[in-house]
Amino acid sequence: MAYLGLSRRALLDIEDINAHSIEKWGHRVAADYLQSIEQSLNLLRENPQLLKAKEGISDSLCFYRVRQHFLVCAAYDNSIFVLTVKHGAMDLPERLAELEPQLNQEAEFLHKASIKGKHEPEIGS
Repeated sequence: MAYLGLSRRALLDIEDINAHSIEKWGHRVAADYLQSIEQSLNLLRENPQLLKAKEGISDSLCFYRVRQHFLVCAAYDNSIFVLTVKHGAMDLPERLAELEPQLNQEAEFLHKASIKGKHEPEIGS
């Protein structure tokens, strides 16, 4: 099973998706959508090979579709980092071209932090 981490940006994106869904369709639909995202995260943790590269969009990022959104991820060895969550209706190549340098820096930081955390003893050990 792969390690899966979410960036702060990804968590904020999910909060925004939830708030938008509640406002537009109500709590039940929002909860169902969040459950789909959670199930997808668990599926990716178990099957990292489900992440797909998209030619012409990014050489370093990979993607997984959840209903109307894409999980934008970076994968290292046995680790996946969800960096942002974007709606499929947006111009994903253009938006990611703007964000990619920052997303790559965030991915590298998260990867290094996860490695460091794996080698440090847990508190109370």
